[in-house]
Amino acid sequence: MNFPRASGILLHPTSLPGEYGIGDLGSHAYEFVNFLIETKQTYWQILPLGPTGWGDSPYSSYSAFAGNTLLVSPEKLVEDGLLEADRHPPANEQNSDRVDYGGAYEFKRSVLHEAFENFKNSNADLRLKYDAFADEHASWLEDFALYLAIKASQDHKPWFEWEAGLKFRDESALNEARKNLGEEIYREKFYQFLFFRQWAAVKEHANGNGIKVVGDAPIFVALDSADVWHHREQFKLNDDGSPKVVSGVPPDFFSGTGQLWGSPIYDWDAMRSDGFSWWIERVRFALKTLDVLRIDHFRGFAAAWEVPGGDPTAEHGEWVDAPGRELFSALKDSLGDLPFWVEDLGFMTPDVDALRDDFEFPGMRILQFAFGDDARNGALPHNYIRNCIAYTGTHDNDTVVGWWNSQPPDSGAREFCMKYLATDGSEINWDMIRAAWASVADTAIAPLQDALGLGNEARMNLPASMSGNWYWRFKDGDLTDEIAARLRELTEVYGRET
Repeated sequence: MNFPRASGILLHPTSLPGEYGIGDLGSHAYEFVNFLIETKQTYWQILPLGPTGWGDSPYSSYSAFAGNTLLVSPEKLVEDGLLEADRHPPANEQNSDRVDYGGAYEFKRSVLHEAFENFKNSNADLRLKYDAFADEHASWLEDFALYLAIKASQDHKPWFEWEAGLKFRDESALNEARKNLGEEIYREKFYQFLFFRQWAAVKEHANGNGIKVVGDAPIFVALDSADVWHHREQFKLNDDGSPKVVSGVPPDFFSGTGQLWGSPIYDWDAMRSDGFSWWIERVRFALKTLDVLRIDHFRGFAAAWEVPGGDPTAEHGEWVDAPGRELFSALKDSLGDLPFWVEDLGFMTPDVDALRDDFEFPGMRILQFAFGDDARNGALPHNYIRNCIAYTGTHDNDTVVGWWNSQPPDSGAREFCMKYLATDGSEINWDMIRAAWASVADTAIAPLQDALGLGNEARMNLPASMSGNWYWRFKDGDLTDEIAARLRELTEVYGRET
């Protein structure tokens, strides 16, 4: 699928400003969309929207379908008549530049619970909308709500530590749980209704003004998730539910022992036997809530690094072939054109390149990877092709300013970068944005941190690290007229305006 020449900004909704401990889908989301409109962008790129578990990573979710209810806006609940306007003080310091996950969780759960109690006595129109939502999404919503309700009743233990009847989905045990946990199940379904109602409104505002939302599909799902609990036969698991093998990548630039992600690996033979139905439904659902889908760890669809379950590092895995060509053909046959961007970074092989190119999926080029001493480096703009996405950096990289400051003053990378961009480095973030926007790449994306000129303190994620990630937020007032004017000018000059 071809994409027009355009540009956009990468920002996860948790990084929006606000007074409730975490960015959400309230007025600041609309203000950010208005900033994109003002600067003539086409794309708002986000990270996965699923409910997060331990570590708060959006790439480790309790569901490949459900939404993160921490993003539900109390402000919008007031507008719906589900909360009283003066009842809920801020959860933490107003306009903080860090997410307070613990405080936000406690506060949002209390707010959502009160909204649920009020909803049961709300107007008929809202209840009809809930009923329609629950009917439309029953294929995943019923099991997800049941999974969360059981999980709460089991002291939040993972499903593979539940008693056997629930763990292995014995129908009589599930029926008993449905009977005993009916109110909790209803409540979790309602929370999802709120999330998707608010998300649909934000997306409608964006789409109505020419802004497309680029979402993110992690290749794997968490072991402790409703997906694996419900579809154990589609994953390489032992009889007790533990994983035979888990996902990761071999030793690389980020880690000498590799990255051990720990997600279970798909049983591709089982998925092939039913026509990849789970994947088709996953992508079908995603494309109802997003406009473009970035496919994470694309090389895993050609071959995945499988690490024996229980290994402490990813060092002793092996590459095992995956049927990506069959999968994408099945997706295309069922869904038509696939508006995919693919993350084709890391250890790439000719078969991965061929898989990407045969389906005409645009891959990624990261400017921070460009400045060695080789003019043939594919990350340098003069080596780009049109069908690619040029990034100054991603959520897994340092910010441009952070990267620049980490280079020794006499380093070859810094010297080559200064020569290539004809810069003294004093505004390296804007030099990088200009290079991406000026390139032949059909699409150019910059994390908001780079437009703001922020350093290492604003980094979103450090791969292979276990803490300190996913916390950054920008502050109300950071999107100044000067920044908007500079971004708009570059977008116009290089022909990327909406």
